[in-house]
Amino acid sequence: MNFPPKLVDNAIEEISKLPGIGKKTALRLVLHLLKQDQQTTQNLSESLTRLREQTQYCSTCHIISDTSDCTCKTIKRELNTICVVQDTPDVIAIENTAQYRGLYHVLGGVISPIEGIGPDELNIDTLINRIKDSEPKIEEVILALSPTMEGDTTAFYLTKKLKEFGVKITSIARGIPIGGELEFADEVTLGRSIMTRTNYE
Repeated sequence: MNFPPKLVDNAIEEISKLPGIGKKTALRLVLHLLKQDQQTTQNLSESLTRLREQTQYCSTCHIISDTSDCTCKTIKRELNTICVVQDTPDVIAIENTAQYRGLYHVLGGVISPIEGIGPDELNIDTLINRIKDSEPKIEEVILALSPTMEGDTTAFYLTKKLKEFGVKITSIARGIPIGGELEFADEVTLGRSIMTRTNYE
């Protein structure tokens, strides 16, 4: 007898392709689905199909949307600030802070010569066009990119490209996380924390 059966094995194989899910977790998920009523599995299947077929990217800000034109043009936000991020999860993370009310622009990645990703593969031209044609005028561009070599390379490139438009270019602060211990911080993070120190209030 073959165990697990071919149908189960195929499902495990496909589910285990998802990030962070190994074969054991995939097996548990498959067995869980088999215990549910058929409608539950069908709902999951249909929602995944709709997700893949109907999800689009906004042509303006490149955030995942139900339409090619998301609400970024109509929602009540501060229209003179754009926060540039690498991908949609970064938008969600910043939104969860409830500290930012401006617009977003998703690059869709960062410059990485090792992976063959250059500026032309990113949503940089649409960012430049937004700044050029925006009404009201964009006054500040916040570079909210990860503090990696690729993130810093992308930030440097964007700074050079945007300088001619006279917008204020800022970067998110970097330093010791709340609750962190100084002795466990790496030298680069600690050094940047010292250099970008703020007034104590």
